[in-house]
Amino acid sequence: MNYRIAARILMLFFVLLNVTAYAKHTSTYYQVTVYHYKNADQEKLIDEFLRDAYLPGLHNKGQKNIGVFKPLANDTAADKTIYVIQSFKDIKQLANLANETWDVSAYGNTAGAYLNSNYKTPPYSRMERMVINAFDMAPQFMVPNLTSPKSDHIYEFRSYEGATEKLHNNKVKMFNQGGEIALFKRLNFNAVFYGKVIAGAQMPNLVYMTSFENKEERDAHWKSFSADAEWKKLSAMPEYQNNVSRNETILMKAAEYSDF
Repeated sequence: MNYRIAARILMLFFVLLNVTAYAKHTSTYYQVTVYHYKNADQEKLIDEFLRDAYLPGLHNKGQKNIGVFKPLANDTAADKTIYVIQSFKDIKQLANLANETWDVSAYGNTAGAYLNSNYKTPPYSRMERMVINAFDMAPQFMVPNLTSPKSDHIYEFRSYEGATEKLHNNKVKMFNQGGEIALFKRLNFNAVFYGKVIAGAQMPNLVYMTSFENKEERDAHWKSFSADAEWKKLSAMPEYQNNVSRNETILMKAAEYSDF
């Protein structure tokens, strides 16, 4: 084999190696849809549409692991919410869903009651969406490994807003290179996803979701986290100070028809 052929083969080998490595580390995208509603009639319409039309329709297209969650605070809140969380292998797949036209005839009267609602009696007061890019150190969606009854499970949705883009990116770095994700993993927070919000109402912002067998286990995990020596060291580092201006924590239960 002459020198030129050997060089070309070697170059091709390195190109394939780099493509394979990139493919393995390509990040997932997430969409979080939040339905805001006021009463039981609206909740019923949303539930029926999601349960009988939206989730089955996406399942038929090969999408799976779609989570539907209701905050514990809904019982007393005037502005009640339902969260729908989906993962996508790339941004094009997410964009295709945004252009999806839901055919009422394919799903019968259940979907029609939602999709054809009168403007005086809409199924929600408002709907909002976030588009999220998965973190480098947690590039894939993780289905929770919980063993207790589904009705006991607690999901915690957290958002960390930054005062500026620079401070926000600093908090993202703290999660990734700083080791915060690794700390959550070591303490078995059973994370579903971590990501940077790239389109949404509150920005700059990052969000993540963890899961627990029950409320007592959730509280015990956070107690361990606060007392952990590694967290105390990380949170005290000068380079990571003041990188969160607002933290919102929402405890939720999965809807009975949620995929997980």
